[in-house]
Amino acid sequence: MRALVRHCWGPRPVGGGPGGKRSPQWRALAGLGGSPAGEDGRGVRVREKPPWRVLFLGTDQFACEALRALHAARENKEEELIEKLEVVTLPSPSPKGLPVKQYAVQSQLPVYEWPDVGSGEYDVGVVASFGRLLSEALILKFPYGILNVHPSCLPRWRGPAPIIHTVLHGDTVTGVTIMQIRPKRFDVGPILKQEVVPVPPKSTAKELEEVLSRLGANMLISVLKNLPESLSNGRQQPTEGVTHAPKISAGTSCIKWEEQTSEQIFRLYRAIGTIIPLQTLWMDNTIKLLDLVEVNSSVLTDSKLREQPVIPGSVIYHKQSQILLVCCKDGWIGIRSVMLKKTLTATDFYNGYLHPWYQKDSQAQPRQCRFQTLRLPTKKKQEKKIVAMQQCIK
Repeated sequence: MRALVRHCWGPRPVGGGPGGKRSPQWRALAGLGGSPAGEDGRGVRVREKPPWRVLFLGTDQFACEALRALHAARENKEEELIEKLEVVTLPSPSPKGLPVKQYAVQSQLPVYEWPDVGSGEYDVGVVASFGRLLSEALILKFPYGILNVHPSCLPRWRGPAPIIHTVLHGDTVTGVTIMQIRPKRFDVGPILKQEVVPVPPKSTAKELEEVLSRLGANMLISVLKNLPESLSNGRQQPTEGVTHAPKISAGTSCIKWEEQTSEQIFRLYRAIGTIIPLQTLWMDNTIKLLDLVEVNSSVLTDSKLREQPVIPGSVIYHKQSQILLVCCKDGWIGIRSVMLKKTLTATDFYNGYLHPWYQKDSQAQPRQCRFQTLRLPTKKKQEKKIVAMQQCIK
């Protein structure tokens, strides 16, 4: 899709002299210690224009799009933007490695596993979805520092899961920020470039990631084409509007029927449904809810449904639409399939579980046969599993 974009900038310049004169070194802008003009602090002459030597640090599909753009720029000999490109990624339990490693190997790019960052000479580093704090010593190895491609309009949604939280909180606009990395803290550095796009209605985090990854890759190339100027024109992030986007936990997937509205449940489903299925409890069994759908108004006006005495969590099978209807805080959600030992359609679940339960007690009420909030114990293994799964979505 083509996204309409507009530019937004922070309020104050990071550096530069009177009349917009550029400071010769990014370190002066960063407040990390100055160095003689034209040198990187180690007596090595700093390149003032492309082609750049780039070290890329990333992990997931979002990062892959930026890496593809850098690789394409390196292969474009006419433009002469990238001279050297090497890659750092994180270890993975999968033999193939994370998406960034897979792409690097396929493209025959030198690839290292953190904390190994190679020993070559580079002009600038680029980070996307890396999830590790970088030391000042590492940042200072790069004459132009390290850039970060972050999928939000900073300072909104600082942290490792900005796209998930954008969808989860129903934001109507989002964007991408190219910023400078700062040591010891995530996503606090100066903004070099920022573009805002609308969030497509009812889009999932995965769908939004695809839009933002392409936008971020294009923005990164634009910044690299004018790197010294972009650094000199960088602006500090506003102090207002700061929000944080922590990693999700397994407990986030447990629906609270008494507390959450249908809109909140659907946002949750669109935000994390591709990472971890939403979960609930039925008759002391954990059920994963695989396919949630909005309930048609004609179903809600069904007299049989309106006559049922229900409470949040009550489950009713609607034969005409072949979905499970579950009551929540302010209405109903529909479910087409669940997992209970194995994947079951709504009809399968009704025939195998709901209907036999009602046959045992013909006087039973729907309020007695209901989904309840699942309370998960905190487990380090479980948390590690969720973190690994979130490598798929930033």
